Amino acid sequence: MRILFALLEAGELCVCDIAEVVETTDTKVSQAMRLLRSAGVVRNRRDGRNIFYRLDDGHVRMLLDLSREHVAHLDGGA
Repeated sequence: MRILFALLEAGELCVCDIAEVVETTDTKVSQAMRLLRSAGVVRNRRDGRNIFYRLDDGHVRMLLDLSREHVAHLDGGA
């Protein structure tokens, strides 16, 4: 989820930038991105040696926005 919210905020990030934002290794991010890409959640583009990822479409962004709104609602109701 942290990776997805990082992409939601930034729009597009390379693996090394994602790893820095979520405080993990490039290897773990690459493995997660492979799974997210095969599930149709993110898409990628290559620029030289770097691969940049972004959320696949507006539906994914909408789901993330709704989940953030729901958590904020729950926190406000506690």
